[in-house]
Amino acid sequence: MKTVITYGTFDLLHRGHIRLLERAKKLGDYLIVGVTSDDYDRTRGKINVSESLEERIAAIEATHLADKIIIEEYEGQKIDDIKRYNVDIFAIGSDWVGKFDYLKDYCEVIYLERTKGISSSQIRTANRNTKMGIVGNTPDFLAKFQSEDIFVNGIEIIGICTTNIANMNDTIKNLPVVTTDYAELLKHVDAVYLYLDDIDNYSYVKKALENHKHVLCESPIALKAEECTELFALAKKNNCVLVDGIRTAYSTAYSRLLLLLKSGKIGDILDVSVTCTSMKKCLRNKTFFDWGPNALLPVFQILGTNYQTKQFIVKFSDEQKEIDTYTKVNLLYDKASATIKVAKGAKSEGSLVITGTKGYIYVPSPWWKMDYFEVRYENQEENKRYFYQLDGEGIRYELVTFSQIIEQRKDNYYITPEISFAFCQMMEDFIQKKDMIDIS
Repeated sequence: MKTVITYGTFDLLHRGHIRLLERAKKLGDYLIVGVTSDDYDRTRGKINVSESLEERIAAIEATHLADKIIIEEYEGQKIDDIKRYNVDIFAIGSDWVGKFDYLKDYCEVIYLERTKGISSSQIRTANRNTKMGIVGNTPDFLAKFQSEDIFVNGIEIIGICTTNIANMNDTIKNLPVVTTDYAELLKHVDAVYLYLDDIDNYSYVKKALENHKHVLCESPIALKAEECTELFALAKKNNCVLVDGIRTAYSTAYSRLLLLLKSGKIGDILDVSVTCTSMKKCLRNKTFFDWGPNALLPVFQILGTNYQTKQFIVKFSDEQKEIDTYTKVNLLYDKASATIKVAKGAKSEGSLVITGTKGYIYVPSPWWKMDYFEVRYENQEENKRYFYQLDGEGIRYELVTFSQIIEQRKDNYYITPEISFAFCQMMEDFIQKKDMIDIS
């Protein structure tokens, strides 16, 4: 029996994919199809996949061409699979000519001519055409955000609303729509990204939703819990997508960390300790408004939002009495605790430490840009390090997810409305100085 193997993402299965599978099938007696996992696709730069792994596997099964379907999860797996399944022929599309010649040491390699004029990327681009506007006055970050758009099919940044156009780069200055009038921008776009320095997210989000525009908003989306509830209700009423924007939530390493915790890798979670500090100029005056949602994200996603008690410990600026330069929040849960520290006027390692009954997870500074973390145990020989590629600080992954939610209207939010509400409740309690100890 002659065994053939081929691999692919097989997103939005089309006639080009089917033709390749048919030709591969004819090369032998038994066809193995490797479908790449979501995580492995990300490490290869394929971040714009529309369908889940389960959906892509189901599509391959429906063709009845594969005798066996396997999942490709890591670099070098092809050699392992060829040996494991006694493969005679490795077949792949001609757009990969030469790329897999190294496999000739293990089996015959055949490059099959690909079907011209069709690709998953073309289908994704045709299916998605969301015109986006960006709103804010921070040149460096908005330029970075705008540059990530080229990696995302179906979202096109066409305009900006800013009062700081003179300091923007030429690419942003030359967008089709450049205005200081937010209402004018909304006339030309389907969605907006808000990166505001005046912390008036609520009014901007509300105006966009009232105009039936989708919103990706740098967290927090509001400073009151009631306003948050109102905004999500308005989004639902107008069939719009509202997403709390924290780039960390979309990184591969962070997603894998959460999955490891769910598997019980370090036992029961007893404590989450998070630190975010920076002496650089930040977006907003109040440290807690700037860093609070980022620091609270892993706490709420690991331990939930139903904490029993909380305590703010705050040092306010000597010059500006309402500006916090250091804020610590202690949260007590039923069977766990959490601590976050955020600061502009103090410095500490920006790490994330998750304590369990069997071991702990350590993420070094800056944890919010994580591409690496360690699982540590009492017996150091059992320790394991995990590495994942992070491109564009997670912005492109955030944009891809935003685009997919708009297109598919699935509730696959990385940051749920429940967590967004918890962020806003925290902001409101901070403003009201509820449960606060002032150490100024």
